[in-house]
Amino acid sequence: MSGTLVLVRHGQSEWNLKNLFTGWRDVDLTELGHAEAKAAGARLAARGMTFDIAFTSVLQRAQKSSDHILAALGQAGLATIRDQALNERDYGDLSGLNKDDARAKWGDEQVHVWRRSYDVPPPGGESLRDTGARVWPYYIHTILPHVLRGESVLVTAHGNSLRALIMALDGLSGDEIVKMELATGVPIVYRLNADSTVASKETLAG
Repeated sequence: MSGTLVLVRHGQSEWNLKNLFTGWRDVDLTELGHAEAKAAGARLAARGMTFDIAFTSVLQRAQKSSDHILAALGQAGLATIRDQALNERDYGDLSGLNKDDARAKWGDEQVHVWRRSYDVPPPGGESLRDTGARVWPYYIHTILPHVLRGESVLVTAHGNSLRALIMALDGLSGDEIVKMELATGVPIVYRLNADSTVASKETLAG
């Protein structure tokens, strides 16, 4: 058995609350979002978990969530690597738009395709497959080696960057992963085998 990999989607952001496409826009957490991240840390602390290293995106909603989690574990000073490879999917021309306004402009069906297809990007943005194309190499070359050395690793990121990672870990198809809903502030604990396959997976919901 090698190490532990914990994935957490950031707490609710201000634009989640307003139903806006966020993507790479650097918006803050809501009060609920801060509370969700602190609760995630408390659930991990209740399991007696600590981490050897943390990874997050370059966006503040993920960074602040990671900080809350580590503070709850008494690990506020833990080495944390921030990289845009873990950023949310880039929604391109949809970024900053209300989802209902986008439907009014482009139609329900087109917006649904952009949101929920695996390989169709919105104008000027990324599909989930495009997001995976930057997440997967970063995971393999930068994150996974720590896990295979037996370390416990925290990754605090975004709905779609984590979907891409879960797709690879769980062996899901494109059709399967786009149907997966990922709750904010809920830790997913993977324990990996020495060959990098998944030994166990547990979701620590409230």
